Order: sequence, then C-alpha cells, then structure tokens
Amino acid sequence: MAAIKRKKRFFNVEIPLIGKTTQLQGYEVKDLDNRYIKYDLTRMLKGKSVLLSVKTKVEDDIITTTPREIRIMPYYLKRMVRKGTNYVEDSFSVNCEDAEIRIKPFLVTRRKVSRAVRKALRNKVKEELIKYLEKETIENIFDDILKNKLQKELSLKLKKIYPLSLCEIRVLKVEKETTEGQ
Repeated sequence: MAAIKRKKRFFNVEIPLIGKTTQLQGYEVKDLDNRYIKYDLTRMLKGKSVLLSVKTKVEDDIITTTPREIRIMPYYLKRMVRKGTNYVEDSFSVNCEDAEIRIKPFLVTRRKVSRAVRKALRNKVKEELIKYLEKETIENIFDDILKNKLQKELSLKLKKIYPLSLCEIRVLKVEKETTEGQ
C-alpha cells in the first residue's frame, strides 16, 4: 500500500511592522507556527543594509509575525568608518516593558578623538537608551529604529559631547519575553 503524498502550498504571512506580506511554504498552516523569517530591508531603507528577523505566530489560520531582531550588515558599517575617524561600540541588556533586549549602539565621530571623549559618548548613549527603552514596548522600539527616530534623538543629545557623523543601532535583539506584559 502506497503512502499518500502530501503537497506543499504557499501561505501568506503578514509582517505588520513594515506593512508587507510575504509567503511561506508548508503542508498546513499550523506547520508554520514558531518559524523564523529573515527579511532584507535594504531597498525599503534607501540603501541602509538591514536584516529584520521575525517569528511567525498562527492564530485562527491567520499567520502574523512579531519582530525578534534587527541587524545592520557589517559591510555598511565598514563603509561609514572613514580614515581619520573613530568609532564607539557598546553592548548591554535592558528590560523594556514586555521583554529583555540586547542592544548594540554604533557611533562614528567626525574626526579622531581622545579616549575620554569616546568613553563619555559610550556612557551617555547607554544612559539615554536605558532611560528610553525601559518605558517602551518591543513593537514601538523596533518601529522607532526603522523610522530612524531613536537614532536622530540620540545624535542630537550626543552632539553636546561631540558631533557624530553616524549614530546607529547596530543590533537590537529580543533575548527573552516576559509573560506579565502580555
């Protein structure tokens, strides 16, 4: 007796964060639950090479996604760091309203600066990000980063220490979700 062959089909998946719809392949809708999708946002963000990672969730045969990670590609950052400039990096975890997230800011100065200035920039960006992220939800944080709102505000506050040529969030990743916020 031959086994019954199953045929894979394409299912529409909504990504509400960017307002796009994509398709996933699977046998049934429930097979697509808890699957990760990587979406390239380079064309949408005018050449800023960003990868968005989202996790699928199935509710009543409708597949939606929640953002998990935003990552700027290394070749974009390498192009931004010119000869005669310094860059400042940091990495820390913050508890926001509904999850614990890891954030990695990336700053590029206009000229070479002393170590004290770089340290002051690093400390100020950490302080400002912690203050901002503690009272926001994951969806709002990802939205603000994609719209460049968070980076613009940071750049204006850091300008008082030293003017920057680039202020970006290199990586924003959800480490674990807290259930009391949902």
